[in-house]
Amino acid sequence: MSRKDSKGMFAAVLGQLGTEEAETVAAVRSTSPHLMKVAAGVRQMQERSELAERLLKDGEQIVELDPDDVLPSTIHDRFEGAYDAAAIAEIVESMRERGQIVPGLVRPAPGRPGSFQIVYGRRRLAAAQRLGIKFKATVRELTDEQAVVFQGEENSARQDLSYIEKCSFALAQQNAGYKRETICASLATGKSHVSEMIKVASSIDGEVVQLIGAAPAIGRGRWEDFARRYVIKGNASKAKDFIKRGKFLEASSDDRFNLLFSALPEDGVSLETGKSVEEKPKQNTWAPEDKSVSVRLKDNGKTATLAVGSTDGLRFASFITEQLDDLYQAFRLSESKQTGD
Repeated sequence: MSRKDSKGMFAAVLGQLGTEEAETVAAVRSTSPHLMKVAAGVRQMQERSELAERLLKDGEQIVELDPDDVLPSTIHDRFEGAYDAAAIAEIVESMRERGQIVPGLVRPAPGRPGSFQIVYGRRRLAAAQRLGIKFKATVRELTDEQAVVFQGEENSARQDLSYIEKCSFALAQQNAGYKRETICASLATGKSHVSEMIKVASSIDGEVVQLIGAAPAIGRGRWEDFARRYVIKGNASKAKDFIKRGKFLEASSDDRFNLLFSALPEDGVSLETGKSVEEKPKQNTWAPEDKSVSVRLKDNGKTATLAVGSTDGLRFASFITEQLDDLYQAFRLSESKQTGD
C-alpha cells in the first residue's frame, strides 16, 4: 500500500469512528487492525480534550477520571511514604465502604491536551488507584502559581502537613522559581515565617530530612534548634552516618528526629557564621501548687538569670529582694556546712 493510500485510509477510519458503532464496525471491517488501534487512540485524545474544554466552558463540574491518567503535581508537599499502603489505609477503607465523598481538584495539564494534573487530593487519588476505581475531581483552569496556592491552602486548612513538610514545600517552591508572595499564599503565612521555613529546610541535607520523615509531633522550635545544631562543623557527616544505623531506621519518624538530635553535639563552630557555638543555657523552673508564682532560672555556665512571674510574681520578687541579706547568710552557712569549714 502506498503512503498516499495509507494516509487516505487513516483519515477514513477517523471519520468512521465518529459514526454509530454498528455502522463503524460494518464499514471498517476490512481496514487494517493496526490503523484502527491508532485511530482509536487519536479519537480518545480528541474526546478527552473536548471534555476538558466543555468543563472549563460550563464551569466546575465533578468528573470521574482513571487514576493512572492523572499526572502528578510538579511541587511535592508531602514526603515519600505518604502514599504507601500503611499511610493511606484509613482512606482506602473509608472509600471502600462509602466511596469518595470529597472530590479532589485537577487542572488541564500544561502542554498535554486532554490530560489532567492533580492540584490536591493526592491521597484520595492513591486510594482510588489502589481500589481500582475512578477518581472524582473538579476541573479548574489554573496557572502554575494558582495551582500551588490551592495545593498549599488545602493542606493548611486540613492541618495535614507537619512543620518540616511545610518547610520543604516552601523550599521546593523557591527552587522552582516561585515568587515569595506565592509561597506565602500557599502556606497562609507571612514572609518572615516563610523565610524561617526555607532557612530550616535549606540548612539540612534533603536526604537526612527525608529519612527522618514528617515527624508530626516535632514543631517549629525543635526543628530550628536541629537546623542550628546541624550546621555545626562535622555534624552533617555525623548525621549521615547515624541515619544508616538499624536503631534509627527501625524507629518512628518522631523518634528518628529525637535520636538524631541527641546524637549531634551542640557546641563547636557554625558553618553558617564561622563563629563558635555556645551551649544553650540550662533552665530550671519552680512553681507552687496553686501556680500563683512561677520562677525560672537560666544558667549558661557563666551567669544566672532568675525570672519571677505569674499572678503574685511581682510581689514575690519584691519579697525576695527584701530578704536578700538573710538569704545570703543562709547560703553562706549552707556552703560552710558542705565544705566542713
